[in-house]
Amino acid sequence: MKAVSCERGTLSVVDLPTPRPAKGQLLLEVRRCGICGSDLHAKDHADELTEVMDRIGYPDFMRGDTPVVLGHEFCGEVADRGKGVGKEFKPGTPVVSFPLVRAAGGIHLTGLSPLAPGGFAEQVVAEASMSFVIPNGLDLDTAALTEPMAVALHAVRRSEIRRRDTAIVIGCGPVGLAVICHLKALGVRTIVASDFSATRRALATRCGAHVVVDPAVDSPYEAGGQRGAITEAPQLYELGVGSMEKLRRVPGWIHLYRAAEALGAAGPKRPIVFECVGLPGVIDGIIGAAPLQSRVVVVGVCMGEDRLHPTIANAKEIDLRFVFAYTPLEFRDTLYMLAEGKLDASPLITGTVGLDGVANAFDVLGSAEAHAKILIDPRSTAVAP
Repeated sequence: MKAVSCERGTLSVVDLPTPRPAKGQLLLEVRRCGICGSDLHAKDHADELTEVMDRIGYPDFMRGDTPVVLGHEFCGEVADRGKGVGKEFKPGTPVVSFPLVRAAGGIHLTGLSPLAPGGFAEQVVAEASMSFVIPNGLDLDTAALTEPMAVALHAVRRSEIRRRDTAIVIGCGPVGLAVICHLKALGVRTIVASDFSATRRALATRCGAHVVVDPAVDSPYEAGGQRGAITEAPQLYELGVGSMEKLRRVPGWIHLYRAAEALGAAGPKRPIVFECVGLPGVIDGIIGAAPLQSRVVVVGVCMGEDRLHPTIANAKEIDLRFVFAYTPLEFRDTLYMLAEGKLDASPLITGTVGLDGVANAFDVLGSAEAHAKILIDPRSTAVAP
C-alpha cells in the first residue's frame, strides 16, 4: 500500500506492506484523514514531544529519526476483519475509529507511534471495539471530523458552561472553531471569538460566534458586554463593602447572603474562556486580562515550556482547567451529533489533497491563514488544497 512516511521532518510517499488485522481488529480502506495541528508540530519537533510523553509513561511515542505514518483523524470502509469481530462490521461498511490500537504487546496512539501507523495511507488498522458505523449516510468529509470535534465536545463539557454564560474563545484555528460549533449547538447565548486573522474571524462567524474581535484593536473580554463582570480589584472591593452596607440594614441579612451564595448571585459575573492557541505566553496573558473569577479552559496544547504569574491568578481567583482528548462515549456522541444534524462542522473543511499532496498541504497550513482543516483522500490525485 502507499502511505506518507515522516522521518527527520521530511514527508514522502512510500510503499509499505498491507497491514493485517489481528483478533478484534479491522482493516480499513482510508477514505478521509484530517491533518491535525499536532501532526504539524510532530513533523518537525517530534523529539520534544517524545520527552514529554516519556514523562507521562509512554515511551513508544514517535521520534524524529524513526519513520512513522501520521494521521489520527480518519474514517474508512471495512476491507477485512480479524477473528471475533461482530457482523455489523461487514466489508464495505463505513466506520470512524478511535485512534488507539493494540500492537507489539501494548496499546498505542494511532498515527503518533511507529508501532501504530496512521491514516496518511491507503489502509489503516483499527480496534473493532473502538470503531463506530457511520450512521444516517453521513458524508465521509464530515465523518472524518469526528475526532477533532470530539476534542471540542470534551472541552465544552469540562467547562460546565451554561446557556446564559458568556463564552470567549481565544484563537480561531481548527480547535477554536470546533469549540464554537459546539457552543452554538449547546445554545450558548453569547459567544465571543478572538483572532488576529480576518479570515479566521470570518470562519468563526460562520461557525456560530455572535461577536468577533481583532485583539490588536479590541478586548474580547469587553466585547461580550457581560454585565456584572469585574476586571479590577477595586471594583471587587466596592462590591463587597457596598453590598454589606445595604445588607446590614436588613434584618436576617445572613440568610439573604447565604441564599444569594447558593444561587451563585453573591459574586461577580464571570465568563468561560477557552484558550485555543497553544503558544507560550497565551495562558498568562488571559490570566492577566480576563475578569475576576473567570473559568479558563486550556484546550490548546503548548508543546514547550511556559511561564505564569500565579499571584495574579490567586488574586483574581482564576479557575484554570486543562483538557485533553475525549472519552469513547464522547467520540461516539460527536459522530451521532454530526450525523443527526445537531452539530454543523462544515465551515472547518477548507481543502482536500491526495497522498502526493500531503507535504504541500503541511506547507500551506504552516504558512497561510486561508485554511482550517485540510483532508487527505488517498484516492485523490490533487496535490494542492
